[in-house]
Amino acid sequence: MSRTFSASLLAFLMIVIGLVFESAFVLALALPIAVYLLVGLWKSPESLDLQITRSMSAERIQLDEEITVTLTVVNNGEDLDEVLIEDLLPGRLEVTEGSNRRLVSIPAGGSVAWTYSLRGKRGYYMLHTVRATALDLFGLGSVSKLFDTDGQLFVLPPVLRLRRVSIRPRRTRVYSGTIPARQGGPGVEFFDVREYQMGDSSRSINWRVTARHPQGLYSNDYEQERVVDVGIILDGRRHTNEFGSRSIFEHSVMATAALADVFLTKGNRVGVLFYGQQIHWTMPGYGKVQSERILHDLSRLEPGEWQEFTELYIPKKLFPSRSQLVVVSPLVPDDFRTLAELRSKGYAVLVVSPDPVSFEESRLLASSSVKMARRMVHMKREVFLRRLHGIGIQVLDWDVSLPFEKVAVRELERRQPVMRSGR
Repeated sequence: MSRTFSASLLAFLMIVIGLVFESAFVLALALPIAVYLLVGLWKSPESLDLQITRSMSAERIQLDEEITVTLTVVNNGEDLDEVLIEDLLPGRLEVTEGSNRRLVSIPAGGSVAWTYSLRGKRGYYMLHTVRATALDLFGLGSVSKLFDTDGQLFVLPPVLRLRRVSIRPRRTRVYSGTIPARQGGPGVEFFDVREYQMGDSSRSINWRVTARHPQGLYSNDYEQERVVDVGIILDGRRHTNEFGSRSIFEHSVMATAALADVFLTKGNRVGVLFYGQQIHWTMPGYGKVQSERILHDLSRLEPGEWQEFTELYIPKKLFPSRSQLVVVSPLVPDDFRTLAELRSKGYAVLVVSPDPVSFEESRLLASSSVKMARRMVHMKREVFLRRLHGIGIQVLDWDVSLPFEKVAVRELERRQPVMRSGR
């Protein structure tokens, strides 16, 4: 029951009782309440004419970083004795200092401003709405209005700095890079011996071979190093990433960001395909601009309901056969067929698989039954990964309790077809 209704009902009853019993005392008691109502309704705000602007210290931050938000409110209308300003925030953002709500008094033509700090989980947030609620001094009347403002925030996944990841697809591009191209030419690693050609440096002459074949000169040929096409496929299927209230998806996003960064840093052409709530392509590109595109897209992604990789399609115009594909996925046995098809099309396939077995085991109490169950599930997963190894797919089985940049990638640098981290 509102205050206005309660006061009106009380005044009405007192007036009726005073008239029925012809009591001037009761009528006199009703007079202050009536005056209270009239003044309150007279002073009650009729409309809000506010200009609200939001400024932010940054529009893109890393996970666990904070930004400062400043709200400025200008009153272009009548005097406002009490007005509650609320900056409406998405649920995944957390105010760390100050408040996004403030009760203020703003005279006509006046203004007020304040700041607060917030941080959030990985994601893309639109900060477009501020709610203002004006009250009179007696709290009898109010008016509320939503105001549109400009503001967006990208909370990017952390980017782990990796030294290198060893890949060697059979197809390279024409530009110089760091990936061995299986072709002779300028380079640092020995590739072959060929007959001496005009223009060869005298340092490249292989004197041992020349001594055995005195009829001519022979030079060392070196392996060219070039850039390659790298397609990263991020698995966002809910049934492979979520286990009750827990999700391993954030680890997959972190690994994807780290791999994209190291491949782009080495000059390669990188694109990302997300397979989850929707199929989303970050088109292939080079350099720092492409790195920003990938991070912005990764900040938006959430797991979805796709069940299998059966509709996975890699356009050959973007990633020709024999280029490099990197699949970041916890994996399920039904994925074997799709991965085998990618391999049969000539792609070099590297699978980085956050281990769901150790991830789920970490929240369970140690017991003999848990130990036995883990062993059985782990053996089944081991058989599946060895099947992938058998068709030439390089696999990193990553225990997510271990730092990806310090432990798991050491195994990638060894160029082993099947790798275990932290076993």
